[in-house]
Amino acid sequence: MTLPSTHPLVDGRTSDSPLVRAYRGQLTQHTPVWFMRQAGRSLPEYRELRAGGDMLAACLDPATASEITLQPVRRHGVDAAILFSDIVIPVLLAGVDVEIVPGRGPVFATPVRTAADVAAFPRLDGAALDPIREAVALTVAALGSTPLIAFAGAPFTLASYLVEGGPSKDQQRARTLMHADPATWTALLEWCAGVSGAFLRAQVEAGASAAQVFDSWVGSLSRETWRAHVARHTARTLAAVDGLGVPKVHFGLGSAGILDLLPGIGADAVGVDWRTPLDEAAALVPRWPLQGNVDPAVLGAPWEVVEAHVLDVLRRGAAAPAHVLNLGHGVPPETDPTVLTRIVELVHAQGRPAVGGARG
Repeated sequence: MTLPSTHPLVDGRTSDSPLVRAYRGQLTQHTPVWFMRQAGRSLPEYRELRAGGDMLAACLDPATASEITLQPVRRHGVDAAILFSDIVIPVLLAGVDVEIVPGRGPVFATPVRTAADVAAFPRLDGAALDPIREAVALTVAALGSTPLIAFAGAPFTLASYLVEGGPSKDQQRARTLMHADPATWTALLEWCAGVSGAFLRAQVEAGASAAQVFDSWVGSLSRETWRAHVARHTARTLAAVDGLGVPKVHFGLGSAGILDLLPGIGADAVGVDWRTPLDEAAALVPRWPLQGNVDPAVLGAPWEVVEAHVLDVLRRGAAAPAHVLNLGHGVPPETDPTVLTRIVELVHAQGRPAVGGARG
């Protein structure tokens, strides 16, 4: 399948945007910038809209999801939107019982413990993703030349939630299952890769111009464990949008030990958290665009500290063929939105990035 002629990448609305060009390693008129978790949390208009509401219900209401997605674009002038949703949405739509508990995160009523648990997982019906497609279509129609980023959870992070029953500090139950019962682990990750890949592809087909896979818990794995037990499943999720012509990004928290392996699983650009300076990351993946990596903790500092840090990130990012400025994780909910707006203005004011080795 190819994208329809009305898709923003095909009809030219986003194909020459700074974000898409940077993800493809090409020169841009300014360093593009967007923020992970920019849709909501720190915005008063988001809190007003979501007051007393259920998170997953908001994700599945196309009009609400679209409005929340658009809010940071209007307020901050960022170079991309990312769909307001959650990595567990495709799991929920497949029929698995999950809820978002305020202050905790996704919680599963019946954690995975056995091969029978995995075998009982339902198949995700493609029609169940229609609310996601509708939310994307509404959003893209309003965005014009600003690209929308599709996203999905990496199989390891999804599997960790399913095995642990919710968030975990070290994913020990998940890692134990991985080693104690490799066949069940493989079956679980294959299921997770399937639903995440379908979720990602539905967003792209509906109008998203780039795709990002989040692996929030990958930092709990050693390099060799990731390579042996996880990498091929993450590659399958990314491959779900192969042939559609969208750039693919991998972001993993604590992924310094595997950065050089990410191009090998199909990532066109590599997200870097705040722990690894971008010039060091560029040395590990010298031909790949980078995304990152402002420390979210700096956002609460005086402006002169924020400004110096952002300029340093830009300077280090110039070692890559192209750079998309982002945070090294998500926007803290207590962040003053004005700081994010000022960062966008600061980055744009620097003009054409002095990156080395852009592909033209």
